[in-house]
Amino acid sequence: MKKMTIKYYIYAAASVFLLGSCNKDFLERPSEDQVEAPYFFNTPKDLEVATNDFYTMLATTSVYAEDANSDNLMPLNPADKIKGNRIVPVASGSGGWSWGNLRKINYFLENFHKVADEDAKARYAGIARFFRAYFYYDKVKTFGDVPWYGKVLSAKDPDLFKGRDSRFLVMDSIMADLDYAIEHIPAEKQVNLVTKYTAMLLKSRVALFEGTFRKYHKLEGADKFLNEAVEASQMLINSAAYTLYSDGGAASAYRNLFARDKQDAIETILAVDYELGLKVHSTAYNFTSATSGSYGLMKDVVNSYLMNDGSRFTDKANYQTYSYFQEMQNRDPRLTQTTAGPDFRVNGESKNEPVTLNITTTGYRLIKALPNRAQWATGASVFDIIIFRFAEALLVNAEAKAELGTLTQADLDNTINRLRARVGMPNLNLAQANANPDPYLAEMYPNVENTANKGVILEIRRERRIELFNEGLRWDDLMRWKEGKKVTKPMVGVYFSGLGSHDFTGDAVPDVFLHTGSTSGAPSSITSFINVNQRTLRNPLTGQQNSTSGNLDPFPQGGLFDEERDYFAPLPSEDLILNKNLVQNPGWK
Repeated sequence: MKKMTIKYYIYAAASVFLLGSCNKDFLERPSEDQVEAPYFFNTPKDLEVATNDFYTMLATTSVYAEDANSDNLMPLNPADKIKGNRIVPVASGSGGWSWGNLRKINYFLENFHKVADEDAKARYAGIARFFRAYFYYDKVKTFGDVPWYGKVLSAKDPDLFKGRDSRFLVMDSIMADLDYAIEHIPAEKQVNLVTKYTAMLLKSRVALFEGTFRKYHKLEGADKFLNEAVEASQMLINSAAYTLYSDGGAASAYRNLFARDKQDAIETILAVDYELGLKVHSTAYNFTSATSGSYGLMKDVVNSYLMNDGSRFTDKANYQTYSYFQEMQNRDPRLTQTTAGPDFRVNGESKNEPVTLNITTTGYRLIKALPNRAQWATGASVFDIIIFRFAEALLVNAEAKAELGTLTQADLDNTINRLRARVGMPNLNLAQANANPDPYLAEMYPNVENTANKGVILEIRRERRIELFNEGLRWDDLMRWKEGKKVTKPMVGVYFSGLGSHDFTGDAVPDVFLHTGSTSGAPSSITSFINVNQRTLRNPLTGQQNSTSGNLDPFPQGGLFDEERDYFAPLPSEDLILNKNLVQNPGWK
Protein backbone atom coordinates (compact mmCIF):
# COMPACT_ATOMS: atom_id res chain seq x y z
CA MET A 1 0.00 0.00 0.00
CA LYS A 2 1.32 3.46 -0.87
CA LYS A 3 2.02 6.10 1.77
CA MET A 4 -0.61 8.40 0.35
CA THR A 5 -3.19 5.68 0.82
CA ILE A 6 -2.68 5.71 4.58
CA LYS A 7 -3.11 9.45 4.80
CA TYR A 8 -6.25 9.39 2.67
CA TYR A 9 -7.96 6.55 4.50
CA ILE A 10 -7.28 7.63 8.07
CA TYR A 11 -10.14 10.10 7.79
CA ALA A 12 -12.55 7.40 6.66
CA ALA A 13 -11.37 5.07 9.38
CA ALA A 14 -11.98 7.64 12.09
CA SER A 15 -15.70 7.66 11.32
CA VAL A 16 -15.94 3.94 12.04
CA PHE A 17 -14.80 4.38 15.60
CA LEU A 18 -17.17 7.22 16.42
CA LEU A 19 -19.56 4.40 17.23
CA GLY A 20 -17.83 3.93 20.56
CA SER A 21 -19.73 6.79 22.17
CA CYS A 22 -23.20 5.72 20.94
CA ASN A 23 -25.76 4.09 23.19
CA LYS A 24 -27.20 0.62 22.65
CA ASP A 25 -30.52 1.74 21.15
CA PHE A 26 -28.80 3.90 18.61
CA LEU A 27 -26.53 1.04 17.62
CA GLU A 28 -29.55 -1.12 16.79
CA ARG A 29 -30.63 1.06 13.88
CA PRO A 30 -28.83 2.11 10.70
CA SER A 31 -27.07 5.46 10.85
CA GLU A 32 -27.68 8.07 8.20
CA ASP A 33 -24.34 9.86 8.53
CA GLN A 34 -21.61 7.35 9.52
CA VAL A 35 -20.38 3.87 8.68
CA GLU A 36 -21.47 1.13 11.06
CA ALA A 37 -20.02 -2.31 11.69
CA PRO A 38 -22.73 -4.30 9.78
CA TYR A 39 -22.05 -2.21 6.69
CA PHE A 40 -18.30 -1.72 6.96
CA PHE A 41 -16.28 -4.70 8.20
CA ASN A 42 -16.92 -6.80 5.11
CA THR A 43 -13.89 -6.56 2.79
CA PRO A 44 -10.10 -6.60 3.13
CA LYS A 45 -10.07 -2.93 2.15
CA ASP A 46 -12.40 -2.18 5.07
CA LEU A 47 -9.91 -3.82 7.44
CA GLU A 48 -7.04 -1.89 5.91
CA VAL A 49 -8.87 1.41 6.26
CA ALA A 50 -9.81 0.68 9.86
CA THR A 51 -6.31 -0.26 10.96
CA ASN A 52 -4.81 2.79 9.26
CA ASP A 53 -6.37 4.91 11.98
CA PHE A 54 -4.24 3.15 14.60
CA TYR A 55 -1.07 4.70 13.17
CA THR A 56 -2.03 7.98 14.79
CA MET A 57 -1.06 6.32 18.10
CA LEU A 58 2.61 6.26 17.11
CA ALA A 59 4.97 8.80 18.60
CA THR A 60 6.11 11.26 15.95
CA THR A 61 8.41 14.25 16.42
CA SER A 62 8.34 13.73 20.19
CA VAL A 63 10.77 10.86 19.62
CA TYR A 64 13.49 13.41 18.82
CA ALA A 65 12.71 15.56 21.84
CA GLU A 66 11.77 13.05 24.55
CA ASP A 67 15.34 12.83 25.86
CA ALA A 68 14.85 16.37 27.18
CA ASN A 69 12.79 14.58 29.85
CA SER A 70 15.91 12.79 31.04
CA ASP A 71 19.57 13.27 31.91
CA ASN A 72 20.59 13.28 28.22
CA LEU A 73 19.45 16.70 27.04
CA MET A 74 18.84 19.99 28.80
CA PRO A 75 16.18 22.13 27.09
CA LEU A 76 15.63 25.84 27.55
CA ASN A 77 12.98 25.02 30.18
CA PRO A 78 13.86 21.95 32.27
CA ALA A 79 11.18 19.25 32.31
CA ASP A 80 8.90 18.70 35.30
CA LYS A 81 10.03 15.06 35.44
CA ILE A 82 13.56 16.23 36.13
CA LYS A 83 12.57 18.99 38.53
CA GLY A 84 10.36 16.64 40.53
CA ASN A 85 7.43 18.98 39.84
CA ARG A 86 4.88 16.56 38.43
CA ILE A 87 1.49 16.97 40.04
CA VAL A 88 -1.65 14.88 40.23
CA PRO A 89 -3.79 15.70 37.18
CA VAL A 90 -7.41 16.61 37.83
CA ALA A 91 -9.50 16.00 34.72
CA SER A 92 -10.69 12.49 33.95
CA GLY A 93 -8.60 10.93 31.18
CA SER A 94 -5.72 13.38 31.57
CA GLY A 95 -2.08 12.72 32.40
CA GLY A 96 -1.98 9.70 30.10
CA TRP A 97 -4.89 7.89 31.78
CA SER A 98 -6.96 7.81 28.58
CA TRP A 99 -8.55 4.81 26.90
CA GLY A 100 -10.11 6.02 23.64
CA ASN A 101 -7.48 4.39 21.42
CA LEU A 102 -7.97 1.06 23.18
CA ARG A 103 -11.70 1.18 22.49
CA LYS A 104 -10.98 1.66 18.77
CA ILE A 105 -8.72 -1.36 18.73
CA ASN A 106 -11.08 -3.60 20.65
CA TYR A 107 -13.99 -2.48 18.46
CA PHE A 108 -12.03 -3.60 15.43
CA LEU A 109 -11.16 -6.96 17.03
CA GLU A 110 -14.82 -7.62 17.76
CA ASN A 111 -15.85 -7.01 14.15
CA PHE A 112 -13.00 -7.93 11.76
CA HIS A 113 -13.92 -11.64 11.64
CA LYS A 114 -16.82 -11.08 9.23
CA VAL A 115 -14.42 -10.73 6.29
CA ALA A 116 -14.11 -13.95 4.29
CA ASP A 117 -10.48 -13.43 3.26
CA GLU A 118 -8.46 -15.40 5.83
CA ASP A 119 -5.11 -13.82 4.89
CA ALA A 120 -6.53 -10.33 5.30
CA LYS A 121 -8.10 -11.21 8.64
CA ALA A 122 -4.81 -12.59 9.92
CA ARG A 123 -2.79 -9.58 8.76
CA TYR A 124 -5.06 -6.85 10.09
CA ALA A 125 -5.94 -8.61 13.33
CA GLY A 126 -2.19 -8.92 13.87
CA ILE A 127 -1.76 -5.20 13.26
CA ALA A 128 -4.59 -4.40 15.68
CA ARG A 129 -3.04 -6.56 18.36
CA PHE A 130 0.37 -4.96 17.72
CA PHE A 131 -1.19 -1.60 18.50
CA ARG A 132 -2.99 -2.94 21.57
CA ALA A 133 0.37 -4.15 22.87
CA TYR A 134 1.91 -0.78 22.00
CA PHE A 135 -0.92 0.98 23.85
CA TYR A 136 -0.67 -1.15 26.99
CA TYR A 137 3.12 -1.11 27.11
CA ASP A 138 2.95 2.67 27.43
CA LYS A 139 0.35 2.38 30.17
CA VAL A 140 2.39 -0.11 32.22
CA LYS A 141 5.56 1.97 31.88
CA THR A 142 3.66 5.03 33.04
CA PHE A 143 1.38 3.71 35.77
CA GLY A 144 2.42 0.17 36.69
CA ASP A 145 -0.73 -1.90 37.32
CA VAL A 146 -3.59 -0.94 34.99
CA PRO A 147 -6.97 -2.50 34.16
CA TRP A 148 -6.82 -4.89 31.21
CA TYR A 149 -9.72 -4.54 28.80
CA GLY A 150 -9.90 -7.09 26.00
CA LYS A 151 -13.37 -6.09 24.87
CA VAL A 152 -15.49 -3.05 24.12
CA LEU A 153 -17.27 -1.87 27.26
CA SER A 154 -20.89 -0.79 27.32
CA ALA A 155 -22.16 1.86 29.71
CA LYS A 156 -23.56 -0.86 32.01
CA ASP A 157 -20.62 -3.25 31.88
CA PRO A 158 -19.46 -3.94 35.47
CA ASP A 159 -15.86 -4.03 34.24
CA LEU A 160 -16.10 -0.34 33.41
CA PHE A 161 -15.44 0.44 37.06
CA LYS A 162 -13.12 -2.40 37.99
CA GLY A 163 -9.80 -1.83 39.70
CA ARG A 164 -6.38 -2.34 38.26
CA ASP A 165 -5.22 -5.74 37.09
CA SER A 166 -1.79 -6.88 38.16
CA ARG A 167 1.25 -5.94 36.14
CA PHE A 168 1.86 -9.68 35.70
CA LEU A 169 -1.48 -10.28 33.97
CA VAL A 170 -1.20 -7.21 31.76
CA MET A 171 2.36 -7.94 30.66
CA ASP A 172 1.49 -11.55 29.82
CA SER A 173 -1.42 -10.24 27.75
CA ILE A 174 0.85 -7.79 25.94
CA MET A 175 3.25 -10.60 25.08
CA ALA A 176 0.39 -12.75 23.80
CA ASP A 177 -0.70 -9.92 21.50
CA LEU A 178 2.83 -9.53 20.18
CA ASP A 179 3.22 -13.25 19.60
CA TYR A 180 -0.01 -13.18 17.59
CA ALA A 181 1.25 -10.19 15.60
CA ILE A 182 4.57 -11.86 14.83
CA GLU A 183 2.82 -15.02 13.69
CA HIS A 184 0.16 -13.38 11.51
CA ILE A 185 1.58 -10.16 10.00
CA PRO A 186 3.50 -10.89 6.78
CA ALA A 187 7.31 -10.63 6.69
CA GLU A 188 7.43 -7.59 4.44
CA LYS A 189 9.79 -4.62 4.53
CA GLN A 190 7.58 -1.53 4.63
CA VAL A 191 9.16 1.61 6.05
CA ASN A 192 5.85 3.28 6.93
CA LEU A 193 3.75 0.24 7.84
CA VAL A 194 3.77 -2.22 10.74
CA THR A 195 5.15 -5.59 9.67
CA LYS A 196 6.23 -8.85 11.26
CA TYR A 197 9.65 -7.27 11.82
CA THR A 198 8.16 -4.29 13.63
CA ALA A 199 6.37 -6.69 15.95
CA MET A 200 9.60 -8.58 16.62
CA LEU A 201 11.38 -5.39 17.61
CA LEU A 202 8.53 -4.13 19.79
CA LYS A 203 8.44 -7.50 21.55
CA SER A 204 12.18 -7.35 22.19
CA ARG A 205 11.86 -3.78 23.53
CA VAL A 206 8.94 -4.65 25.80
CA ALA A 207 10.56 -7.85 27.08
CA LEU A 208 13.87 -6.15 27.86
CA PHE A 209 12.09 -3.35 29.70
CA GLU A 210 10.03 -5.76 31.75
CA GLY A 211 12.86 -8.20 32.44
CA THR A 212 15.23 -5.55 33.71
CA PHE A 213 12.48 -3.67 35.54
CA ARG A 214 11.62 -6.83 37.46
CA LYS A 215 15.28 -7.61 38.11
CA TYR A 216 16.22 -4.21 39.49
CA HIS A 217 12.91 -3.54 41.25
CA LYS A 218 13.01 -7.00 42.84
CA LEU A 219 9.89 -8.47 41.19
CA GLU A 220 9.51 -12.10 40.22
CA GLY A 221 9.72 -13.34 36.65
CA ALA A 222 12.66 -11.28 35.39
CA ASP A 223 14.43 -14.13 33.60
CA LYS A 224 11.30 -15.15 31.73
CA PHE A 225 11.11 -11.75 30.06
CA LEU A 226 14.86 -11.48 29.51
CA ASN A 227 14.72 -14.79 27.65
CA GLU A 228 11.80 -13.47 25.60
CA ALA A 229 13.92 -10.42 24.75
CA VAL A 230 16.73 -12.67 23.57
CA GLU A 231 14.36 -14.81 21.51
CA ALA A 232 12.60 -11.90 19.78
CA SER A 233 15.76 -9.91 19.05
CA GLN A 234 17.56 -13.05 17.83
CA MET A 235 14.66 -13.82 15.53
CA LEU A 236 14.98 -10.38 13.97
CA ILE A 237 18.77 -10.62 13.70
CA ASN A 238 18.61 -14.12 12.18
CA SER A 239 16.05 -13.00 9.60
CA ALA A 240 18.84 -10.99 7.93
CA ALA A 241 16.13 -8.65 6.66
CA TYR A 242 17.94 -5.59 8.01
CA THR A 243 21.50 -4.44 8.47
CA LEU A 244 23.18 -1.20 9.57
CA TYR A 245 23.07 1.84 7.30
CA SER A 246 26.60 2.58 6.09
CA ASP A 247 26.42 5.28 3.38
CA GLY A 248 29.10 7.84 4.13
CA GLY A 249 31.36 5.49 6.05
CA ALA A 250 32.60 5.87 9.60
CA ALA A 251 32.86 9.66 9.34
CA SER A 252 29.20 10.32 8.50
CA ALA A 253 26.99 7.21 8.13
CA TYR A 254 25.52 7.52 11.63
CA ARG A 255 24.66 11.18 11.11
CA ASN A 256 23.38 10.59 7.57
CA LEU A 257 20.96 7.90 8.75
CA PHE A 258 18.87 10.44 10.65
CA ALA A 259 19.41 13.64 8.67
CA ARG A 260 18.22 12.44 5.23
CA ASP A 261 14.69 13.32 4.16
CA LYS A 262 13.45 9.84 3.22
CA GLN A 263 14.10 6.65 5.11
CA ASP A 264 14.62 3.32 3.40
CA ALA A 265 14.39 -0.27 4.64
CA ILE A 266 18.11 -0.91 5.12
CA GLU A 267 18.18 -0.26 8.89
CA THR A 268 14.92 1.59 9.43
CA ILE A 269 12.06 -0.76 10.31
CA LEU A 270 9.34 1.83 10.89
CA ALA A 271 9.34 5.59 10.32
CA VAL A 272 6.73 8.32 10.17
CA ASP A 273 6.57 9.84 6.70
CA TYR A 274 6.57 13.59 6.05
CA GLU A 275 6.12 15.36 2.72
CA LEU A 276 6.23 19.02 1.73
CA GLY A 277 2.73 20.38 1.27
CA LEU A 278 1.09 17.39 2.96
CA LYS A 279 2.62 16.81 6.38
CA VAL A 280 5.48 18.83 7.91
CA HIS A 281 7.00 19.42 11.35
CA SER A 282 9.24 21.88 13.22
CA THR A 283 11.92 19.63 14.69
CA ALA A 284 14.83 21.41 12.97
CA TYR A 285 13.47 24.76 14.14
CA ASN A 286 13.48 23.49 17.73
CA PHE A 287 17.08 22.30 17.30
CA THR A 288 18.28 25.68 16.02
CA SER A 289 16.13 28.32 17.70
CA ALA A 290 17.47 30.31 20.65
CA THR A 291 13.93 30.73 22.00
CA SER A 292 12.55 27.23 21.43
CA GLY A 293 14.30 23.97 22.33
CA SER A 294 17.88 25.23 22.78
CA TYR A 295 18.80 21.63 23.52
CA GLY A 296 22.21 20.90 24.98
CA LEU A 297 23.93 17.58 25.60
CA MET A 298 24.95 16.87 29.16
CA LYS A 299 28.63 16.77 30.05
CA ASP A 300 28.45 13.22 31.38
CA VAL A 301 27.11 12.05 28.02
CA VAL A 302 30.10 13.62 26.29
CA ASN A 303 32.41 12.07 28.88
CA SER A 304 30.95 8.64 28.13
CA TYR A 305 32.14 8.52 24.51
CA LEU A 306 35.32 6.45 24.27
CA MET A 307 38.54 7.51 22.61
CA ASN A 308 38.79 6.26 19.05
CA ASP A 309 41.30 3.62 20.16
CA GLY A 310 38.70 2.16 22.53
CA SER A 311 40.25 3.55 25.72
CA ARG A 312 38.20 5.52 28.23
CA PHE A 313 38.18 9.30 28.07
CA THR A 314 37.48 9.45 31.80
CA ASP A 315 40.72 7.57 32.52
CA LYS A 316 42.70 10.57 31.28
CA ALA A 317 44.29 12.79 33.92
CA ASN A 318 42.39 16.05 34.47
CA TYR A 319 39.69 15.16 31.91
CA GLN A 320 37.24 17.26 33.93
CA THR A 321 39.05 20.46 32.92
CA TYR A 322 39.71 19.74 29.26
CA SER A 323 38.80 22.57 26.91
CA TYR A 324 36.09 22.02 24.33
CA PHE A 325 38.54 21.60 21.45
CA GLN A 326 40.76 19.30 23.50
CA GLU A 327 37.96 16.95 24.57
CA MET A 328 36.67 16.59 21.01
CA GLN A 329 39.90 15.11 19.66
CA ASN A 330 40.25 11.42 18.75
CA ARG A 331 36.89 10.32 20.10
CA ASP A 332 34.25 7.81 18.99
CA PRO A 333 33.07 9.35 15.67
CA ARG A 334 29.46 9.30 16.89
CA LEU A 335 30.30 12.17 19.25
CA THR A 336 30.72 14.75 16.49
CA GLN A 337 27.87 13.19 14.52
CA THR A 338 25.61 13.86 17.51
CA THR A 339 26.88 17.23 18.73
CA ALA A 340 28.55 19.96 16.70
CA GLY A 341 32.31 19.43 16.80
CA PRO A 342 35.07 21.92 15.99
CA ASP A 343 34.63 21.31 12.23
CA PHE A 344 30.85 21.16 12.10
CA ARG A 345 29.25 21.75 8.73
CA VAL A 346 25.55 21.95 8.03
CA ASN A 347 24.37 19.26 5.63
CA GLY A 348 24.90 20.28 2.03
CA GLU A 349 27.25 23.18 2.80
CA SER A 350 30.96 23.56 2.08
CA LYS A 351 32.04 25.87 4.91
CA ASN A 352 32.24 25.21 8.63
CA GLU A 353 29.40 26.63 10.71
CA PRO A 354 30.40 29.43 13.12
CA VAL A 355 30.41 28.49 16.79
CA THR A 356 26.92 29.35 18.06
CA LEU A 357 26.29 28.80 21.78
CA ASN A 358 23.14 30.90 22.10
CA ILE A 359 21.05 28.00 20.76
CA THR A 360 22.27 25.41 23.27
CA THR A 361 21.92 25.44 27.04
CA THR A 362 25.11 23.46 27.69
CA GLY A 363 27.39 24.50 24.84
CA TYR A 364 27.07 21.06 23.26
CA ARG A 365 24.81 21.74 20.29
CA LEU A 366 22.52 18.93 19.15
CA ILE A 367 22.97 17.98 15.47
CA LYS A 368 21.75 14.38 15.34
CA ALA A 369 18.81 14.38 12.89
CA LEU A 370 19.50 17.99 11.92
CA PRO A 371 18.72 18.35 8.17
CA ASN A 372 19.78 20.98 5.63
CA ARG A 373 19.29 24.66 6.47
CA ALA A 374 16.20 24.99 4.25
CA GLN A 375 14.25 23.00 6.86
CA TRP A 376 15.14 25.13 9.89
CA ALA A 377 12.10 27.41 9.86
CA THR A 378 8.85 26.74 11.73
CA GLY A 379 6.89 24.04 9.92
CA ALA A 380 9.62 23.55 7.31
CA SER A 381 10.96 20.11 8.27
CA VAL A 382 10.04 17.20 6.03
CA PHE A 383 12.55 14.54 7.08
CA ASP A 384 11.10 11.24 8.27
CA ILE A 385 11.11 10.37 11.99
CA ILE A 386 12.52 6.92 12.81
CA ILE A 387 10.38 4.98 15.30
CA PHE A 388 12.07 1.56 15.17
CA ARG A 389 15.47 0.62 13.72
CA PHE A 390 17.58 -2.52 13.59
CA ALA A 391 20.37 -1.20 15.82
CA GLU A 392 18.03 -1.47 18.81
CA ALA A 393 17.66 -5.22 18.29
CA LEU A 394 21.44 -5.62 18.55
CA LEU A 395 21.52 -3.66 21.81
CA VAL A 396 18.56 -5.56 23.27
CA ASN A 397 20.12 -8.91 22.45
CA ALA A 398 23.43 -8.06 24.09
CA GLU A 399 21.90 -6.52 27.21
CA ALA A 400 19.41 -9.30 27.83
CA LYS A 401 22.12 -11.97 27.52
CA ALA A 402 24.46 -9.98 29.77
CA GLU A 403 21.75 -9.69 32.44
CA LEU A 404 21.03 -13.42 32.16
CA GLY A 405 24.72 -14.27 32.42
CA THR A 406 24.80 -16.08 29.06
CA LEU A 407 26.64 -13.47 26.97
CA THR A 408 29.65 -14.69 24.97
CA GLN A 409 32.29 -12.93 22.91
CA ALA A 410 30.56 -14.27 19.80
CA ASP A 411 27.35 -12.57 20.96
CA LEU A 412 29.19 -9.27 21.36
CA ASP A 413 30.73 -9.63 17.92
CA ASN A 414 27.26 -10.13 16.42
CA THR A 415 25.72 -7.17 18.27
CA ILE A 416 27.68 -4.40 19.97
CA ASN A 417 30.73 -4.82 17.77
CA ARG A 418 28.64 -4.43 14.62
CA LEU A 419 27.58 -1.01 15.90
CA ARG A 420 31.17 -0.10 16.68
CA ALA A 421 32.37 -1.34 13.29
CA ARG A 422 30.01 1.06 11.54
CA VAL A 423 31.95 3.99 13.00
CA GLY A 424 35.38 2.36 12.92
CA MET A 425 35.65 1.76 16.66
CA PRO A 426 37.58 -1.20 18.16
CA ASN A 427 35.67 -4.22 19.37
CA LEU A 428 34.35 -4.58 22.90
CA ASN A 429 36.16 -7.46 24.59
CA LEU A 430 34.07 -9.40 27.10
CA ALA A 431 36.90 -10.59 29.31
CA GLN A 432 38.62 -7.21 29.42
CA ALA A 433 35.38 -5.36 30.22
CA ASN A 434 34.57 -7.68 33.11
CA ALA A 435 38.13 -7.65 34.42
CA ASN A 436 38.19 -3.85 34.62
CA PRO A 437 34.72 -2.28 35.08
CA ASP A 438 34.66 1.44 34.34
CA PRO A 439 34.55 3.30 37.69
CA TYR A 440 32.96 6.34 36.00
CA LEU A 441 30.02 4.24 34.79
CA ALA A 442 29.89 2.27 38.04
CA GLU A 443 29.31 5.52 39.92
CA MET A 444 26.69 6.52 37.36
CA TYR A 445 24.78 3.24 37.80
CA PRO A 446 25.22 2.15 41.43
CA ASN A 447 22.50 -0.52 41.25
CA VAL A 448 24.52 -2.84 38.99
CA GLU A 449 25.63 -5.60 41.34
CA ASN A 450 29.27 -6.58 41.58
CA THR A 451 28.87 -9.82 39.64
CA ALA A 452 31.03 -11.43 36.97
CA ASN A 453 29.22 -9.51 34.22
CA LYS A 454 29.24 -6.07 35.85
CA GLY A 455 31.86 -4.64 33.52
CA VAL A 456 30.16 -5.69 30.31
CA ILE A 457 26.72 -4.60 31.53
CA LEU A 458 28.16 -1.13 32.13
CA GLU A 459 29.75 -1.11 28.68
CA ILE A 460 26.49 -2.15 27.02
CA ARG A 461 24.74 0.68 28.86
CA ARG A 462 27.40 3.05 27.53
CA GLU A 463 26.82 1.77 24.02
CA ARG A 464 23.05 2.01 24.34
CA ARG A 465 23.15 5.60 25.60
CA ILE A 466 25.45 6.67 22.77
CA GLU A 467 23.86 4.73 19.91
CA LEU A 468 20.24 5.52 20.84
CA PHE A 469 20.87 9.06 22.05
CA ASN A 470 17.82 11.31 21.62
CA GLU A 471 15.60 8.55 20.28
CA GLY A 472 13.20 8.75 23.21
CA LEU A 473 14.34 5.77 25.31
CA ARG A 474 16.57 7.22 28.01
CA TRP A 475 13.93 7.95 30.68
CA ASP A 476 12.56 4.42 30.29
CA ASP A 477 16.08 3.04 30.67
CA LEU A 478 16.63 4.89 33.95
CA MET A 479 13.26 3.69 35.24
CA ARG A 480 13.82 0.03 34.39
CA TRP A 481 17.34 0.05 35.86
CA LYS A 482 16.00 1.72 39.03
CA GLU A 483 18.39 4.60 38.49
CA GLY A 484 15.97 7.49 38.94
CA LYS A 485 18.38 9.20 41.31
CA LYS A 486 20.67 9.77 38.32
CA VAL A 487 18.67 12.91 37.48
CA THR A 488 19.68 14.48 40.82
CA LYS A 489 23.34 14.61 39.78
CA PRO A 490 24.64 17.97 38.41
CA MET A 491 23.62 18.48 34.77
CA VAL A 492 26.31 20.68 33.30
CA GLY A 493 27.92 21.55 29.99
CA VAL A 494 31.13 22.79 28.41
CA TYR A 495 34.10 23.63 30.65
CA PHE A 496 35.71 27.08 30.58
CA SER A 497 39.02 27.78 32.30
CA GLY A 498 38.03 31.37 33.06
CA LEU A 499 36.76 34.67 31.74
CA GLY A 500 37.90 36.02 28.39
CA SER A 501 38.45 34.43 24.99
CA HIS A 502 38.26 30.73 24.10
CA ASP A 503 39.13 28.94 20.88
CA PHE A 504 36.58 26.22 20.06
CA THR A 505 37.85 25.29 16.59
CA GLY A 506 41.58 24.88 17.17
CA ASP A 507 42.65 27.50 14.61
CA ALA A 508 44.16 29.85 17.21
CA VAL A 509 41.34 32.33 16.54
CA PRO A 510 38.96 32.82 19.52
CA ASP A 511 35.27 32.08 19.00
CA VAL A 512 33.71 32.43 22.47
CA PHE A 513 34.04 35.27 24.98
CA LEU A 514 33.05 34.96 28.65
CA HIS A 515 32.37 38.16 30.57
CA THR A 516 30.55 39.59 33.59
CA GLY A 517 28.61 42.26 31.75
CA SER A 518 31.08 44.08 29.59
CA THR A 519 32.33 42.78 26.23
CA SER A 520 34.99 45.47 26.00
CA GLY A 521 38.20 44.06 24.58
CA ALA A 522 36.56 41.08 22.92
CA PRO A 523 38.29 40.12 19.63
CA SER A 524 36.36 40.74 16.42
CA SER A 525 36.41 37.03 15.64
CA ILE A 526 34.03 36.19 18.53
CA THR A 527 30.75 34.57 17.42
CA SER A 528 29.35 33.70 20.87
CA PHE A 529 29.25 35.85 24.00
CA ILE A 530 28.44 34.41 27.42
CA ASN A 531 27.65 36.55 30.45
CA VAL A 532 28.51 34.34 33.43
CA ASN A 533 26.16 36.37 35.62
CA GLN A 534 23.32 35.01 33.47
CA ARG A 535 24.74 31.68 32.34
CA THR A 536 26.56 30.60 35.47
CA LEU A 537 29.48 28.19 35.87
CA ARG A 538 29.95 25.27 38.29
CA ASN A 539 33.46 24.20 39.28
CA PRO A 540 33.78 20.47 38.43
CA LEU A 541 36.33 19.77 41.15
CA THR A 542 34.77 21.60 44.10
CA GLY A 543 31.13 21.80 43.04
CA GLN A 544 31.14 25.54 43.71
CA GLN A 545 28.43 27.35 41.79
CA ASN A 546 28.66 30.87 40.32
CA SER A 547 32.36 30.27 39.79
CA THR A 548 34.60 32.19 37.37
CA SER A 549 35.78 28.90 35.89
CA GLY A 550 33.88 25.69 35.38
CA ASN A 551 31.11 24.06 33.38
CA LEU A 552 28.06 25.88 32.09
CA ASP A 553 25.37 25.24 34.70
CA PRO A 554 21.96 25.58 33.00
CA PHE A 555 20.07 23.83 35.81
CA PRO A 556 21.68 25.16 39.01
CA GLN A 557 18.79 24.16 41.26
CA GLY A 558 19.35 20.51 40.37
CA GLY A 559 16.98 17.63 39.79
CA LEU A 560 14.70 15.90 42.29
CA PHE A 561 13.57 12.29 42.31
CA ASP A 562 11.50 10.55 44.99
CA GLU A 563 12.40 6.84 45.01
CA GLU A 564 9.11 5.98 46.71
CA ARG A 565 6.97 7.87 44.19
CA ASP A 566 8.49 8.89 40.89
CA TYR A 567 8.90 5.58 39.09
CA PHE A 568 5.19 5.83 38.28
CA ALA A 569 2.93 8.71 37.31
CA PRO A 570 -0.21 9.70 39.25
CA LEU A 571 -3.77 8.88 38.21
CA PRO A 572 -6.20 11.79 37.66
CA SER A 573 -8.16 12.72 40.77
CA GLU A 574 -11.50 12.76 38.91
CA ASP A 575 -10.99 9.15 37.79
CA LEU A 576 -10.37 8.12 41.39
CA ILE A 577 -13.66 9.77 42.34
CA LEU A 578 -15.59 8.19 39.44
CA ASN A 579 -14.15 4.72 40.06
CA LYS A 580 -13.86 3.84 43.74
CA ASN A 581 -12.01 0.63 42.84
CA LEU A 582 -9.00 2.57 41.58
CA VAL A 583 -6.19 3.38 44.01
CA GLN A 584 -3.67 6.17 43.56
CA ASN A 585 -0.01 5.27 43.02
CA PRO A 586 2.13 5.43 46.17
CA GLY A 587 3.37 8.84 47.24
CA TRP A 588 0.93 10.89 45.15
CA LYS A 589 -1.69 12.97 46.95
